[in-house]
This record gives sequence, structure tokens and C-alpha cells, in this order.
Amino acid sequence: MRFHQLEHRFVHSIPSTIEPGVLYVSIEFATAIHLCCCGCGREVVTPFTPTDWKMTFDGVSISLWPSIGNWNFPCRSHYIVKANRIIEAAPWSQTMVEAERERDKSAKAEYFARQQIQDKPRAASDTKQPTELKQPPKGVSKFWRWLLHKD
Repeated sequence: MRFHQLEHRFVHSIPSTIEPGVLYVSIEFATAIHLCCCGCGREVVTPFTPTDWKMTFDGVSISLWPSIGNWNFPCRSHYIVKANRIIEAAPWSQTMVEAERERDKSAKAEYFARQQIQDKPRAASDTKQPTELKQPPKGVSKFWRWLLHKD
């Protein structure tokens, strides 16, 4: 690795020129970008989503998880950003890369399917009406009267 540390900068939007050794973080766009830490000069974009990268800021430094695997770059670099430091990770075989791509594809499909179900409006018949409490359980009638504002 050419870079062993990244300086982080919080920005509104990604600048047109990316400086080597700098991790630009846009909270508004939930994305970070930096130049590959191997020194090849390619831009590495890490979107923050429930199925992509997570960013941790401890007030001093930034960590990204999971690791960054630049499998589409000629360098095929693989590293972790932890507390602004670059930790070189083991290279992956093409079989490992393809398995991770399949896992990622499945995770995204599952996540968005769950989101569709949660966002789907419920039919009136799906909405359960609260049942009326006819007789409060013994010993809590005073509490129930207070709760229901019936005295």
C-alpha cells in the first residue's frame, strides 16, 4: 500500500479534484470517496447504505466497514479503513469475489423486498380494531379508570 493513513474531510459534496490520501465524506449524500490506497489513482466510492458500507466517526477518526475490495481495478487492492489507518487485507481469488457479489446481490434483494412490504399500505381489513375491555382485570380497575379517563 502506498498510503497507510487517510486524512478525513467532511464535505457537502464531492470536490471535482480528489487529493491523494484524503477520504472525503458527504453525510448529506451518504457517501465517501478517496483515491485507491495502492497509489493507482483510481477513485473509490463507498456509499453508506444498509447493504453497503458503514462509517463510524469517533470524534477524531473514521472507520469504514466492510473492507474495500477494488476487484474491478487492475491493482485489485484490498484494505480496511480503521481509525483513519489503512490495514492491508489478504487478496481474494476470483471465486471469492464472485461469491461476495452473489451474497451482496441477495442481501440487496432481501433488504428491498422487506422495505416494499413495510411500505405497502394496509387494506382496511388488515387493520385490527382494538377490542373493548368490558371488565378490567381484578385489582387494576382504578388504574384502568385513570388510564381510560373514566371516573
